[in-house]
Amino acid sequence: MDFITQLFNGLQLGSIYALVALGYTMVYGIAKLINFAHGDIIMVGGYTVFLAIQLPIFKAGLPLWLAIVPAILVCTILGVVIERVAYKPLRNSSRISLLITTIGVSLFLQNLFVKIFTSSAKPIPGLFPQKSLNFGGVHLSLATIVTIVSTIILTYLLNLFVNKTKHGKSMLAVSEDYGAAELVGINVNKVMTMTFAIGSALAGVASVLYVASYPQIQPFMGSMLGIKAFTAAVLGGIGSIPGAVIGGLILGIIEVLTRAYLSSAYADAIVFVVLIIVLLVAPNGLFGKLEKEKVWYVQE
Repeated sequence: MDFITQLFNGLQLGSIYALVALGYTMVYGIAKLINFAHGDIIMVGGYTVFLAIQLPIFKAGLPLWLAIVPAILVCTILGVVIERVAYKPLRNSSRISLLITTIGVSLFLQNLFVKIFTSSAKPIPGLFPQKSLNFGGVHLSLATIVTIVSTIILTYLLNLFVNKTKHGKSMLAVSEDYGAAELVGINVNKVMTMTFAIGSALAGVASVLYVASYPQIQPFMGSMLGIKAFTAAVLGGIGSIPGAVIGGLILGIIEVLTRAYLSSAYADAIVFVVLIIVLLVAPNGLFGKLEKEKVWYVQE
């Protein structure tokens, strides 16, 4: 039963990677931008939870998991502001300029929060009740179940939004060709903003699920989390929504099983070795397309 428990722990961690990877894959698909500041938006979400639960309404007995509401709001607003202030003016610049800008935004957020909160880690109380459910001898915490189920639901809703709604189809059109999308009356700027808003909102959800599972925060927590989520997106085929989710789950399972049965010292190395092997066999990732310009797609 220990293996099954570890497998679910891997699915829990992988679900968090998947939510973050969805943000990477959406932004890359629309803006052709690798947003390395995305992990730091999760860090901001973590601090939002930390500050929110200090409010009197939470101390009076309001469930701590409701801190997800301010976390989503703050992360969404931050993502839109970053897109408008830092990325939009450089939209027609070279990709290397945009890439450097994302790194600059990441460093700015990290150092800003070090200045405000210091670099020391701060504990977060349990956001979910300390309950466990027994499934055939396998004990799963409420946080594990909520994380996995939330990721499944959000992935389904995102897939539905992209495929079945007018705004979602506008996003697909912009991912195919900016110019052609503008010619048929699609507001590209609005689509860009909407993409960053959705990706950042998912990061807000991920931040709450992450601190519920790993209850401490510090200004650099988003760096490795962002890198691993980006790795998950590349593993699954960056630009593919199903690929981002599958890549995240694979990464989470590999990392947890490595820590459980080999050594924590090897966990990160093995994760990236698996990525290299997959890319050698399938350079576009597990679900990536070969088409040069169509870098973001959704499988129904």
